[in-house]
Amino acid sequence: MSENLSLKAFVVLLKANKTLAELIKKDISSHGMRTSDFTVLEALYHKGQQTIKQITQSVLINTGSITYVIDKLEKKGLLERTPCKDDRRVVYIQLTDQGIKLMEEIFPLHQQVIENVFEGVTNEEKKIVIDVLKRVGKKSEQLK
Repeated sequence: MSENLSLKAFVVLLKANKTLAELIKKDISSHGMRTSDFTVLEALYHKGQQTIKQITQSVLINTGSITYVIDKLEKKGLLERTPCKDDRRVVYIQLTDQGIKLMEEIFPLHQQVIENVFEGVTNEEKKIVIDVLKRVGKKSEQLK
């Protein structure tokens, strides 16, 4: 029986994803945060002011949960809501000074964890991984 490389690639991808998710969860929790909180703060830190819809699409958290996460982070003083002047239905979310300061402290540490994971992987190999995973993701979307 010949080796099924598609199946093997699938299993390796799932195992790597599980291990990476556990590592990232541990790293984020070491900063006293939940993954959902961190991903919202990180999106705002790197992309600036966003609507709730934009954040939801960016961080892959469902709409019902995102409001709860934003409410919690707002109560902690890490982000704030600003109504859109042109459309009352739209509310912008942005980091407060306290939120920016927190992300400036913890994001470089988080990034170093990720850099450590990819130690020994060349930039060319990283580009190949990115390309392959994008194609697999797009194909999976088509098959839904």
